[in-house]
Amino acid sequence: MPSRSNQKAQIQFSLNGEMTETAFLPHKTLLELLREDLALTGTKHGCELGECGACTVLVDGHPVLSCLVLGLDVEGHEVTTIEGMSQGAQMHPLQETFADLGAAQCGYCSPGFLLAAKELLERDPSPSREQIKEALAGNICRCTGYVKIFEAVELAAARMRGESAEPAREIVYGYE
Repeated sequence: MPSRSNQKAQIQFSLNGEMTETAFLPHKTLLELLREDLALTGTKHGCELGECGACTVLVDGHPVLSCLVLGLDVEGHEVTTIEGMSQGAQMHPLQETFADLGAAQCGYCSPGFLLAAKELLERDPSPSREQIKEALAGNICRCTGYVKIFEAVELAAARMRGESAEPAREIVYGYE
């Protein structure tokens, strides 16, 4: 007699704009489903306690911590991972500004920051620095000190509004 714990659940949902049907063990989190069953490894394992934001994805356009969501819970919903952020070979403006400003150093936390920032800019195309800090508060970076991340979001917002925006020239030791 087969064990109930080995029975797979089958769900359908939109993944990065494409309808997806998959079968997996029902105890798996969305993070495990994405990485292990669907081979989308851009979503990172971090703390697995909902404290670091490395596993952030968008569900129906809202940031969620995929380590705290069961895979079963996304049935019929729209999930966007970092792999779905660009349009083909065209990077999202946030991805471009993170690269331009060095906001992604080791890059481990970047997918979570990028998706949380994407949701913010879709909700508010002209956020203040304080609003950016609040929107990204659930994401931890151990490399950058956050300033470059905030500047990258500000620059992407300006570009997405159609402004001719370039990174500010850095001043080193008081000289330009």
